[in-house]
Amino acid sequence: MSTPHPSPTVSGVRAEPAPRPRRVRLSGIDLARGLAVLGMVAVHSLNDYNDDGKPTLSYTLSAGHASAMFAVLAGVAIAFLSGRRRVARGPASYGTAASLAARAAVIGVIGLSLGYTDIDYGAVILPYYAVMFLLAVPLVYLSTRTLAVLATVAAVATPVLSQLVRPHLGEAFTRQLSWETLLQRPFGTVGNILFTGEFPAVVWMTYVIVGLVVGRLDLSSVRVNGVLAGVGAFLTTLSATISWMFLHPFEGLAHLQAVSDSDTVDEILTFGADGTVPTDTWWWLTVSNPHTGTPLDLMATIGSSLLVLGLCLLLFQVGTPLLARTVRIVTAPLVAIGTMSLTVYVGHIMFVNSDFDMYDPWSGYLRQVVVMCVFAVAWRATAGRGPLEGLVTAITKRVRRWVESRTGPVSSA
Repeated sequence: MSTPHPSPTVSGVRAEPAPRPRRVRLSGIDLARGLAVLGMVAVHSLNDYNDDGKPTLSYTLSAGHASAMFAVLAGVAIAFLSGRRRVARGPASYGTAASLAARAAVIGVIGLSLGYTDIDYGAVILPYYAVMFLLAVPLVYLSTRTLAVLATVAAVATPVLSQLVRPHLGEAFTRQLSWETLLQRPFGTVGNILFTGEFPAVVWMTYVIVGLVVGRLDLSSVRVNGVLAGVGAFLTTLSATISWMFLHPFEGLAHLQAVSDSDTVDEILTFGADGTVPTDTWWWLTVSNPHTGTPLDLMATIGSSLLVLGLCLLLFQVGTPLLARTVRIVTAPLVAIGTMSLTVYVGHIMFVNSDFDMYDPWSGYLRQVVVMCVFAVAWRATAGRGPLEGLVTAITKRVRRWVESRTGPVSSA
């Protein structure tokens, strides 16, 4: 089972230099993104199960969680792109909307161009990611309170909608989304991206909305960071508890076994799924396993994302100069990876699909991590933005300036 994982700076977002509180805040975000990259590489490169047929520790820690972290951080990135507050409606806001749409288009082009790769080595998330950015455009016009309510509703409603819609759609593609699938099966490609694929955008927009809310908070506040970590731990624990209650005291497991074959039930309850669960019974919505796209899966992975993000932000809030410097030095490679995760992600996907990937799982994983760290640190120290991040930023800035020059004064957002 493969669970590829994209990233918010798969969106190409990089912060400009700013005062110390802002640097501290963004370093924590970049660190969280860097950890998500390591998780994504682990899922693609390391074994899913051990000799006993049970999930490995690396799979348990990373599967579903790393991809969710990327999606949440995508929402954070969108919040920063839109000024970290509600965008006022009107012509002055068109530049923001256009830049997000342009970003979606560039990411989509890159993603579809990776369609030649083997889906068994990791489904490319970028086409899904591009649609999520596009769907997020109207969200920047909503208040933070409205977004918080919408995230809560979406966490329950979108999995239900998926269960209702998918029986009327075709099966999920067993190959990567590509220019070929888009041209030959355009409606199937759209259905795959929105509902049936490994990262169904309709359901995954819940992560983006949560990230938008988080991105509007005062992330330089120790209290806010602590609340994020605490809420994340609570949601993760609550999800597992509710799922256990539904499956055992309420006999949900028996209902699943009555309508689905035992292999499917065992597989999903042990390793999770590939983005969706079967539609043969509503009891599937009571599982919380990774990558199932259920309300409890969303709760668990949003929780793990907030927990990790909160802890990463807190790590850069340490008070003593010596400890703060030590943290910066130790985390520098991961922070650097986090600033150019689009470049690193594309490089990783190309590597695992090439003849150069001739190593055993752990040997190959460690080599990739070392190369990523060295490349990211060296590139950041000499050139700044990652190469693909620079491309995305250059194109979106041009689009934004062009739109703003034709729609009037630039909004402060």
